[in-house]
Amino acid sequence: MSVEIGVIEGFFGRPWSWGERTDNVRFLGPRGYGFWLYAPKADPWLRRRWREPYPEAELKALRDFGAACRDVDVRFGVGLTPFELHFAFDTNAKVALSAKLAQLDDAGVEDLAILFDDMRGDLPDLAARQAEIVHWIGPRTKASRLIMCPSYYSDDPVLDRVFGARPKTYLEELGLAIDPVVHIMWTGEEVCSLEYSPGHLERVGQALRRRPFLWDNYPVNDGPRMSQHLHLRAFTGRPAAIGEHLSAHAVNPASQPVLSRIPMLTLVESYARGDGYQYLAAFRRAAGEVLGEALAARVLADVMTLQDTGLDRLSERKAAIRERYAAFDHPAAREVMAWLDGAYAVTGEDLQTQ
Repeated sequence: MSVEIGVIEGFFGRPWSWGERTDNVRFLGPRGYGFWLYAPKADPWLRRRWREPYPEAELKALRDFGAACRDVDVRFGVGLTPFELHFAFDTNAKVALSAKLAQLDDAGVEDLAILFDDMRGDLPDLAARQAEIVHWIGPRTKASRLIMCPSYYSDDPVLDRVFGARPKTYLEELGLAIDPVVHIMWTGEEVCSLEYSPGHLERVGQALRRRPFLWDNYPVNDGPRMSQHLHLRAFTGRPAAIGEHLSAHAVNPASQPVLSRIPMLTLVESYARGDGYQYLAAFRRAAGEVLGEALAARVLADVMTLQDTGLDRLSERKAAIRERYAAFDHPAAREVMAWLDGAYAVTGEDLQTQ
């Protein structure tokens, strides 16, 4: 394999339970996933309430999950989103940030990602302000790898519409300002990119003066639109040749922890097989491994309905589909039924409050 593959658990909406998270790291670790960045949007102590200390019970759960990662040789990391810190990096903010870093050290964090996404960034000196914060954090964390996510982490103009117009030379300024040992995240030409080309990644790498740390938004299915679909198909548009242009490849999984494993296994196969990769064959193999023969056959038959149609367009078909999956005693079948029941729906309010 030509690049390190891992998980960036960074979706909106209903978060995984600690048990689901632990089961997944135990499944994915031996199958090619080498790091895990815990950064769910629903964890308030990593996002809008980052200045508040973690409650002891949550800190213990985080610590226990880190131990589970180490048990399967997976690097344990956390993504911290210090909301609007770049507007006022003052003494009070530094005290709160220092306390949060100490808690994350106590949890055994090996990778620390500082995430500046999901907040306003239309400041002419944005790169300099964020570089100051990252460099202040560097000597104050025990994490052995430091990663940052820019406010504008894609070419996608939707970021400018939502968070304000980006500084014209933002990426180039980041590349100059941020220490080369710090990894910088990138999601591609779009927030949810259909494909990645070596040429695009080379261009971004030149601007950042380092290979980008890829945040891949597939099979994630959060948001009011995407939560209407189950993202099950194999990875495409990620040729193995992109590996040499990346410092790492992090996958943002779907809201359904067991079903996520199907496409996630195919990414490993894509890198392993290179030009010999065939996405449909990879999908069939992964579905069989995750679901077993009978349930895999059911999902293969229904994939167009589950992935393409959209929950709100199934209407009277929901009951019949639900009945088919009720026949299987399997967690993935229960995820399909919960999705049909609306349990994974993400609203616009979720996007505003998490």
